[in-house]
Amino acid sequence: MAARDTSTLCLFDVDGTLTAPRKKITPEMETFMEQLDKKVVVGLVGGSDLSKISEQLGKSEEDVIKKFEYVFSENGLVAHKNGQLIAKESIQNYMGEEKLQKFINYALGYMSKIELPAKRGTFIEFRSGLINVCPVGRSCSQAERDQFGEYDKVHNIRKQFVEDLRKQFPDNGLVYSIGGQISFDVFPEGWDKRYCLNHIAGDNFKVIHFFGDKTNPGENDYEIFMDPRTVGHSVKSPEDTRQQLMELFFKG
Repeated sequence: MAARDTSTLCLFDVDGTLTAPRKKITPEMETFMEQLDKKVVVGLVGGSDLSKISEQLGKSEEDVIKKFEYVFSENGLVAHKNGQLIAKESIQNYMGEEKLQKFINYALGYMSKIELPAKRGTFIEFRSGLINVCPVGRSCSQAERDQFGEYDKVHNIRKQFVEDLRKQFPDNGLVYSIGGQISFDVFPEGWDKRYCLNHIAGDNFKVIHFFGDKTNPGENDYEIFMDPRTVGHSVKSPEDTRQQLMELFFKG
């Protein structure tokens, strides 16, 4: 077997790229990723926090940060390398409590006026590096999640919400990124998934591949997908991710 190419890094979005949306990784995909790790360096970059990423990978947080050389949760604002925490940023420090509360209060008020097929709980999720806004509520069931995803495609609930927030808070230096089925992320400009590249700038990779399923403008993989420091790969599903990797690393 050829020696592992330590000059090549493959970075992966998790949800929709390594797993079906909000589902756990399949045993086949997990085995495939282990095979890939023998060929190149492998890392994760997700918008979710570490607990959600770990849940989707069917492992404990400790196991996940040991299994992958790089684990960048919350777009890399919480960064692990070789099992160790190397950096952590805070949106609370960036915005200050007054601006933060004004934003959260307005977003909750806006959502209180929307009528949807279903509404549940946890409409705002405060993470270390971002605010996740979810009109249907993150405690919805999988069926309600799918229902909202289809409803949103027709009625553009999230898109209209983001447009309204941009008008209301033009000077806060915030970026809005729609990802997954039910929510969107809010974070300071420059704190998108490109942020994780700061942590690997000195690690001498010749090539950094990025694989993600939300690569259109306004979606949460777009910036890192387009970044000149990465070779971007747009995928439609975990099966598509695997197929593209087969072409790149397992031929010949």
